[in-house]
Amino acid sequence: MKMQYTEEQIARANHTDLVSFLNAQGEQLVKSGREYRWKKHDSVTISGNRWYRHSQSKGGYPVDFVMEFYYATFPEAVKMLIGEEGEGRQKSCPASSQDFRLPEKNEDNEMIVKYLTESRELEKNLVMEWIARGDIYEEKKHHNVVFVGRDADGIPRYAHCRGVGEIKYRGDVAGSDKSYGFSHRGTDNQLFVFEAAIDLLSFIQLFPKDWKKRSYLSLGGVSSMALMVFLSERPQITSVFLCLDNDQAGNEACEKLAGEISEGYSVIRLKPSRKDWNEILCDKNANRKKVITETITIKVPEAEELVPMLCYEDIEQTSVDWLWFPYIPFGKLTIIQGNPGEGKTYFAMMLTAACTNRKLFPNMEDIEPFNVIYQTAEDGMGDTIKPRLVEAGADLSRVMVIDDTEEALTLSDDRIEKAVRQNQVRLVIIDPVQAFIGADVDMNRANEVRPVFRKLGMIAEKTECAIVLIGHLNKSSGTQSTYRGLGSIDIMAAVRSLIFIGKVRKDPTTRVLIHEKSSLAPPGETMAFKLGDEEGFRWVGAYEISADELLDGKEGKATETKLERGAKLIRELLADKKEISIRELDEKAKEQGISGRTMRDVRSRMKNELEYRVNEKQENSIRLKE
Repeated sequence: MKMQYTEEQIARANHTDLVSFLNAQGEQLVKSGREYRWKKHDSVTISGNRWYRHSQSKGGYPVDFVMEFYYATFPEAVKMLIGEEGEGRQKSCPASSQDFRLPEKNEDNEMIVKYLTESRELEKNLVMEWIARGDIYEEKKHHNVVFVGRDADGIPRYAHCRGVGEIKYRGDVAGSDKSYGFSHRGTDNQLFVFEAAIDLLSFIQLFPKDWKKRSYLSLGGVSSMALMVFLSERPQITSVFLCLDNDQAGNEACEKLAGEISEGYSVIRLKPSRKDWNEILCDKNANRKKVITETITIKVPEAEELVPMLCYEDIEQTSVDWLWFPYIPFGKLTIIQGNPGEGKTYFAMMLTAACTNRKLFPNMEDIEPFNVIYQTAEDGMGDTIKPRLVEAGADLSRVMVIDDTEEALTLSDDRIEKAVRQNQVRLVIIDPVQAFIGADVDMNRANEVRPVFRKLGMIAEKTECAIVLIGHLNKSSGTQSTYRGLGSIDIMAAVRSLIFIGKVRKDPTTRVLIHEKSSLAPPGETMAFKLGDEEGFRWVGAYEISADELLDGKEGKATETKLERGAKLIRELLADKKEISIRELDEKAKEQGISGRTMRDVRSRMKNELEYRVNEKQENSIRLKE
């Protein structure tokens, strides 16, 4: 009769140390950190009993390795690794043994539920969950509780019966394969090992948090067979917790099991405060806060510093919230640059008024007033900043400043984040940024500037606060506008929005706001505002000029804003009592360079003029009210 390899032999083969195996074959290996590289195939790395072929993005365990690189059949690979002939009888398929049959199920599980919840103190919800999985059920003939062990494909290969009456019967079902114990296969890298199924369930009840992520295995005794097979099936396991009984047999078995587990695993012994984990559940006087009496690290893999990693699958997708779309986002850095005396600070005052007292900017959505930190280093708070804020119409009860009279504030200062959190601040204005960079930081050195602005950006993101930095331009002429900011170009790279404010040379009361950089949305329109005449600050509308032209002293011209153009388009299309679908309207607006979002804003502003209908094609449409 033809023989094949048993599960125990296969498990031992898959726990062969590949470095030792290859050295025995005369192969040359090169140490690379914790791993080895195989000179014959330099894309292959070896670590303990694991291998990975980077060029083909595949890997596995020793049997697969020998089949892959030595062109062996499965039996040849196992023999090559352990030097033994097969001991088992050949099976026609990888299903359960022909001699193994699960005991017939009872019509209900009433007796075993009562036994497990009352005699064993297990929570009913936990018991019912395992019953629903089919891994626990009541056997019909004797009403024993049956614990089922499955292989990696979910096929029952093992079953253990335990009596629930006065006769405490315990035994494995005939034909059971001890290579597959009662278990739960989780997704993370931890495996908890027990002697009995009831101890496994008791441990889960004692430590229920995120239990489904971890793996659990009952050995059905102290044999290593099921453990070796389980580890060979679950390559993600790196930590094994031995939770066997706290008696002489359990302690000795833990030492033996730890010796059989190959290198590369952390092996930790957890001793229960009673003989086993179920005794703790059943003992009403047991201290549930100290159920582990001793934690012993038996084996530790060679230390390697782990690189912190995030998986994009686990990162929550978020949308950007806007203080003023698309110019100033919440949770990000914005910089406003310009020459001294050209309106940056006055603009910041008006922005403060918009946020604290609803003095809204063009196309700014109505927002509930919130607290603002206005941190300045150039102007006096009493004689300049406060009078300007009053003039702008800000609610001074919502405008704050960090008191740095005893210790100068810098952009790296932890007080910024604390102040934002403690005072529910949603906007921080720092004016000018150069004054707060810190005496130890050279603004012209990218390696010194980058970590400062990275930290500031993280503060903005964590607190969902908009941080606006006011910056001066350097005196270089003839260079691109983006390069005119003081300091390293990395400052410009760190911000998500870059705005220029400057005077129109022939009309010094006209200031132009240009959205030079926008990483999160299409750049906003260039806008003009008046400042310095009898009427004070007021918005003029759209303006046609680039940042480079403005900085070079060239003249631009006032134009219609996209909002104005959108409103004009609607009135033209709806003249003479015409009606148009919103779809057609957006298409015509797009032809004129007006976005769908802008048209929604236009329709919102014209809500008192428009009547919404549904046309013959069942499309939403509009017409002017009569």
